[in-house]
Amino acid sequence: MNQMTNTFRTTLCVWLGCLIYLNAQTLSAHADKPNVIVILTDDQGWGDLSVHGNTNISTPNIDRLASQGMALDRFYVCPICSPTRAEFMTGRYNPRTGVKSASRGEERMDLDETTIFEDFKSAGYHTAAFGKWHNGMQPPYHPNARGVDEYYGFCSGHWGDYYSPMLEHNGKIVTGDGFVIDDFTNRAMHYIEGHKEESFFVYLPYCTPHSPMQVPDQWWKKFESHNLPLRARKDQSETVSHARAALAMCENIDWNVGRLMKKLDDLKIADNTIVIYFSDNGPNGYRWNADMKGKKGAVDEGGVRSPFFIRWPEKIKAGSKTDTIAGSIDLKPTLLDLAGITDTGALAMDGVSLKPLLCNDARNWPDRLYINHFKGKTSVRSPRFRLGYKGGLFDIQNDPGQRTDVRDKFPQVYAELTAAGKKFDKEVVSELPEGQDERPFTVGHPDLAFTQLPARDAIATGNIQRSGRAPNCSFFTNWVSKKDTISWNADVQIEGAYQVQVYYTCSEDDLGTVLKLSCGDSATTREVTVANAPPLVGAESDRSPRRSESFVKAFVPMDLGVIRLKKGQKPLVLSALKIPGKQSIEMRLIMLNRISE
Repeated sequence: MNQMTNTFRTTLCVWLGCLIYLNAQTLSAHADKPNVIVILTDDQGWGDLSVHGNTNISTPNIDRLASQGMALDRFYVCPICSPTRAEFMTGRYNPRTGVKSASRGEERMDLDETTIFEDFKSAGYHTAAFGKWHNGMQPPYHPNARGVDEYYGFCSGHWGDYYSPMLEHNGKIVTGDGFVIDDFTNRAMHYIEGHKEESFFVYLPYCTPHSPMQVPDQWWKKFESHNLPLRARKDQSETVSHARAALAMCENIDWNVGRLMKKLDDLKIADNTIVIYFSDNGPNGYRWNADMKGKKGAVDEGGVRSPFFIRWPEKIKAGSKTDTIAGSIDLKPTLLDLAGITDTGALAMDGVSLKPLLCNDARNWPDRLYINHFKGKTSVRSPRFRLGYKGGLFDIQNDPGQRTDVRDKFPQVYAELTAAGKKFDKEVVSELPEGQDERPFTVGHPDLAFTQLPARDAIATGNIQRSGRAPNCSFFTNWVSKKDTISWNADVQIEGAYQVQVYYTCSEDDLGTVLKLSCGDSATTREVTVANAPPLVGAESDRSPRRSESFVKAFVPMDLGVIRLKKGQKPLVLSALKIPGKQSIEMRLIMLNRISE
């Protein structure tokens, strides 16, 4: 018996020793891999932070983040959102990625691009994104098809209401929980807590201070009657109510950043977590921005200069700062380098790793030109000068407002920057096809069963009207004739049977409408028998009048049956066979779920 007991004890000790060793090895391997959190704000200008001297606003948590790491004071992005996001994800100038603009399919990244999420996922990281994606909705453009394990948010460019709106969770339509920025942050913190013992990459693409200008009372009270001592420059037309709302939204962001940083401290993982904070373009309206020229949409300094802070307590010196030129194309190579990960993509990156700068190991770092481009406008930035898209040369160090053209004073610099701009147009911009984006909208994916086809991506005929000028969160209304249709230029990737839902509204008086969804020789038909007549919402929460976003309604799904789709490109058409009332349904979205192949 004693011999058996000793044998058992010996075996148990060996087993426990192996377990402890393996656990130690796992922890050691995890310790070598830094966690990554990337916070990307939407339409926040360089000047929308108190750390940059804006006394209209107080952003103590973001200011603290800046003081605990390195600030890149000359960090450049694109003039609008989707191109910046594509550059961050690929390390390549946006014209190379196929991203032309922000809607109607022009926001989609080419499928031969390898995203930063795919690279980190290949290296064993858990990847997640919470917020505004804006680089494609239908798989294989959807975040779940581009390396993101966990996705919660919306894939369009802007949203019509920020309070418990229609969102999606890994392709499933859900209802948000409260103000979206708070909701996204809550989701991110929950995810981080669930993966604290593993390596994770969390992307937090906030959708504010992009319009609609909505923010909870807690943040609005300070700004409702704020006199804003610092204003836009005199030659810029500032809408004060819009500026007040934007700054209130930025203070809400700051509060959420503070909550996120506290969570890292509470979980004791802050030291080995890289946190990056930046914005996708210049401010979405004229307001104080350190006298810089331009706002969102412009390739001038104010339209493309972004705040940028990076914190990694284990490696990056607190309170450090550099005015070295850098930008969104540098983020992928930098983060891969910091994490010791090799890029798995076949396409060469335009960006460079900033690791030597960040880790105080840069010797003889070369001067650099950085290019900004949008819709035929190309601007070139050197450490001192900016070449304007109209040809003027500006000494940004001494003239941040770009008021004085100094090309005659610095002819050699002007010639150098002009040549660089022309080369960029010839070699990079030329990769982007001219004209409207004609790519069809994909249906079906080998690994993902869902496909969303929103009103945003559809073409309506006849009297059917879009609910707002900007298509992203719009719906179709005024469907009064059986001759009128709503269609998508679809490309079916996977042949099979698809369950169809249509998200609709319909008054009691208009019941009896018969809908038909057809594609080629296949179709499904259903009568609308349940009323859904919700009010428009959004206006009651706006702090400043909206300009282009549609107001929204509580659309609900209706089963439209099963349709068999054959592989290939053909129109997917929604029509009304019968309209007994004044109009057919109002349509927000078609959801297709593949149930067989």
